[in-house]
This record gives sequence, structure tokens and C-alpha cells, in this order.
Amino acid sequence: MEATVSDERPAQEGSATFRDVFSQPEFRALFTASTLSWVGDYLAKAAVTVLVYRETDSVALSAAAFAASYLPWLIGGPLLSALAERHRYRQVMVICDVIRMALMALVAVPVMPPWAILALIFAATLANPPSQAARSALTPHILTGDRLVLGLSVTASTAQAAQVVGYLLGAAIAAIDPNVALLINAATFGLSAALCRFGLRDRPPAMTAAHRSHLLRETGEGFRIVFGQQVLRAIAVVVFSAVVFSIVPEGLAAPWAADRTDGAMDAGTAQAVIMAANPIGYILGGLLISRLVAPGRRVALIRPLAVLAPAALVPALLDPPPLLVALLAAGCGFAVGGLLPVANGLFVRALPDGYRARAFGVMASGTQITQGGAVLVTGALAERFSIPTVVGVWSAAGVGLMLLAVLTWPRPETVAATVAAAEADSVARDTAGPDPHTPAMTGTPGVIGNRSGEHGRRRHAVG
Repeated sequence: MEATVSDERPAQEGSATFRDVFSQPEFRALFTASTLSWVGDYLAKAAVTVLVYRETDSVALSAAAFAASYLPWLIGGPLLSALAERHRYRQVMVICDVIRMALMALVAVPVMPPWAILALIFAATLANPPSQAARSALTPHILTGDRLVLGLSVTASTAQAAQVVGYLLGAAIAAIDPNVALLINAATFGLSAALCRFGLRDRPPAMTAAHRSHLLRETGEGFRIVFGQQVLRAIAVVVFSAVVFSIVPEGLAAPWAADRTDGAMDAGTAQAVIMAANPIGYILGGLLISRLVAPGRRVALIRPLAVLAPAALVPALLDPPPLLVALLAAGCGFAVGGLLPVANGLFVRALPDGYRARAFGVMASGTQITQGGAVLVTGALAERFSIPTVVGVWSAAGVGLMLLAVLTWPRPETVAATVAAAEADSVARDTAGPDPHTPAMTGTPGVIGNRSGEHGRRRHAVG
């Protein structure tokens, strides 16, 4: 875990602290900008559903307004994310924030018809994939070593908290005036743009104009680097498998609460408790494991946490009351929260610099698709079988899948060789410059040919 190519820090380091992470001015700017955007996004989702429902009295259109924000990831996430590789990361984030600010301000115009609201929401969310891809690719340039892992944990945990805060604020403000909530969202994008513009360094693009090919080809290379390289593929399988099981209690919370409510808790409270349990568990798992467990031991925890995530939900077969369901969901969230930041940190270390944004697009889109598919499938099964049975059997199958994933996990020497080759390649690119004729990632199994050396610039000691 501690190999490095930088002369800016020692080869070995201990666990990072929150002070280490937040002492970096660029991370503070990026973290604050991201938090503002997340809170504004979830606030707007809650407000838009209320606004559309008031205008149309249609549950279907209200749901469509909510779902519109996920469509860009489903229909073009990797392609849109590939755009971030071509341009300066700071520039991408600022432009995307300004576009979203303007479009969300238009949504808030009182005379806007419902069809225009849906179109504007969809257009605004097209900026999400390139913006988030640029942020993900930039973070390893700001944080190195164990600071990166802790920074990813803090960021992921804050995103979970922002979801809860945003939904609560959005519902409260929308009950008075949803247009005000939408204007607040527009303002958060404006503040985010300012923070990115004045708080982040202007770095060159990961891919120069001379090395561009067709955008579809570049997008395909993102898939090939993720699924064609043994270590990255193993991480992707574990991540997708983890989220496909952890989302189920949240997705089925409303009917589960209604079916199992007893005298101690009404349906609305039971639903809220079940839905909030997984994010809370995620926050605790991410922060505690990243902060309290030594860096070298965290990678060893990936496999047991991967099995624990679905195993925590298997007792749902016993049809427990809502409070116990929430505890099971929190246990699952804890395991996933402890697993994902560590896996993400390892993913970054094994990934060539010039592929970060595209690889993020592949992973983010896959996460969205697997979560949505899991909720749809388990929801359909719950039409025929009881929810506890569906969740319990689904999770038991997840234990089997995770056991297969961890049994086929790459050997430690394979992981170390992949990371070392990626870091050596970074040194070579930093010394020789981006040369299309320079062999890339020599000796690393499964990494796509020479093109991985064409686009990358220095990895800035991603550790």
C-alpha cells in the first residue's frame, strides 16, 4: 500500500489524520464545492417532484422528474465522462457548474410548463458525469498516500449526509415554495463554480489534443482499462456487487414499512428509519475504518467486508420488525462504507493517470445501473413473494457471489506488481513526456497496449 514514486514524502507513512487532509487548501475548496453541489442537487430533487406534482397532479410525471436526474448516467455516463479527460479539470468543473446554475434558475421560473421543467432538468444533469469525473480524477493530484484514502472516506460519507440533509431541506422548503428551493440549488452551483475557479490550480489536461482519437474510441478504452486489467476488474466486481445488495432495503423501504408496521412505530417513521439506516452505517464505517485501521490492514479487510455486506441482510428472512431491519441495513452500510473508499484508493493507484476520468465514468455508470436494476428486480419479485423473503434470499445469493469474488481476488504480489508498474509508468512519462511511441505499463498483465502511455501525465505520487 505504501509504495510511492514521489520525492515529496517518505516511502512509508502512517495513518493520515483529518488535519492532514483538511490542511490542503485545494482539498478544502474541492470538498466544500462538492458538498454544496450535493446538498443543492438533493434539495432540488425533492422540490422538483413537488413542483411537477402540483402543476400536473400526476404521480407518473412527478416520478419522471425525479428519474430524469439519473438518465445521463444510464444513457451516456462513460461518454460524457470521457470529455473530462480532454480538457483541464478545473475548467470542466467550472463550466459544468455555471451551466447547471443557469438551467436550474430557469426551472425556477414560475410560468415554466411541466414538459419544459423535465427537459431543463435533463439538460442540467447532463453536466453531472463530466463534472464528477473531473473531480474524481483531480482528487489524487491533491491528496497523496493515506491522505487520499481518508479524503475519499470523508467525501463519500459527506455525500451520504448531504443526501439526507438535502432531502429534508428540499421537502421542508418545497412545502412552502418549491421555486425557492430551486433558486437555492442554482446558488449552490454558483458558489461551487467560484470555489473551483479560485481555489484550485489550473492543471493541464490528462490527454493532449495531439493524442485524441474518436470520442467513442476513447470511451471504449475506459471500459477496456477497467475490465481488461485483472486488479481493476476485481475491484469493479466487488464494488458493483456491494452496491447491488446494499441498496435493496432503501429501495423497498416504503412497502416494507407498510407491511411490517406494529403499534410501536407508524409507517412513515418506519420508512424514514429504514431509509436513513444505510447512509448512517456507511458514514460510520467509512470514517472509523479509514481513521482507526492502519493503512496496510485496510486492503486485507476488503474481502471480509465484501462478504459481510450482503450477509448482514440475510436475517431479513426472519421477518424482523422495522427497527431491527434498520439495524441490519446499518450493518450492511457499515461494511460497504468501510470497503468502498479503500477499494477506490487501490483502484486509483493501479490506474494510469490518463484514464482516471474515463474509468470513473465506467464505474459511476455501472453503479447507477446496478443499483437501479437491483431495485427493479427485487421490487418485481416482491409482487409475488414477501419482502423479507425476497431481501433474505437476494442477500444470501449475494454472499455466494461475494465469496466467489474474494476467492478469485488477485494475489498480493499481482496487486503490488500492478501498482508498481503504474507508478513506474508515471515516472517514465514524467521524465520523457507523452510520447506515442513509448511503451506503456510494460509487464503489467491485462493493461491495454501502448496507448496507455499516450495520454498520461504525472500521477503526482498517488499512493
